[in-house]
Amino acid sequence: MRVSIQGFQGSFHEVAARQFFGPEPALLPCATFGAVVAHVVAGTAEAGLMAMENSLAGSILPNYLLLERHPVQVTGELYLPIHQHLLALPGTTLAEVQQVHSHPMALRQCGEFLDRHPHWKLVETDDTGHSAQLLAETRTPGVAVVAGTHAAAQFGLQILAPAIHDDPHNYTRFLVLEHAETARIHPQADKASLYFCAPHAPGSLAAVLSRVAAHGLNLSKLQSCPRPGQPWHYGFHADVEFESMPQLDALLADLKAVTEELRVLGAYRRGSMAEAMGAGQQTAVSLRAERSGTRQSVL
Repeated sequence: MRVSIQGFQGSFHEVAARQFFGPEPALLPCATFGAVVAHVVAGTAEAGLMAMENSLAGSILPNYLLLERHPVQVTGELYLPIHQHLLALPGTTLAEVQQVHSHPMALRQCGEFLDRHPHWKLVETDDTGHSAQLLAETRTPGVAVVAGTHAAAQFGLQILAPAIHDDPHNYTRFLVLEHAETARIHPQADKASLYFCAPHAPGSLAAVLSRVAAHGLNLSKLQSCPRPGQPWHYGFHADVEFESMPQLDALLADLKAVTEELRVLGAYRRGSMAEAMGAGQQTAVSLRAERSGTRQSVL
């Protein structure tokens, strides 16, 4: 199966794709999220995997616009524990670091640690794994990168400072995308991603939310996005969790009366946060032990 991902070898998208699709999908690395979606739309990939939000850094707003504007459907989701480390060439010390390269979302997840080193220049790049690969290839002195242990192992870098993210409970939520014409709803779907626009009038959003509550669905995400051509007017992305498809169908029928636009961007089986938290807690224990053993070099 061909799967487009944002990022390259050693990236968290690669880890997430292999966890969701199995160990051997044919991955199509992309420099941008737009390219991930373009592969799905063109049919050069049967599926795409796209990060949507991080528990520390928040939502990736441009990705919600990609869902709005392209003929793709959400067919699955995955929560992945994210553990960020400061990587460098073997033999490098913290005192020698002058620049830190990584994806902007990764840098945001490590703000507290990076703020303790204000003399470091932060350089935003297209990907965590690609940053590690470039450092391994160029051997540039004074450069470190923020990435995962898989990147360190693949490119022969040392972990100069382990677990530098702001909170040990750091997770990223990924969505699986397929072409809208061929995507199929999971037979045990219990979550849906919706896009709606409510009238620009007092109480219009409350009318939508009250109907979600009245039908017994759990609203797990609500994200506003600007409506092009209508300054200060917003559309909303909502994720709702339910017990059965008839429950969702009843809600959708009721929402038509209080929305100007309503679309289902996908109905799918929700990702297991319990499994992700379990994996994250096990890793956090080992990383806390590793961090305490190297505290003087980290601080």
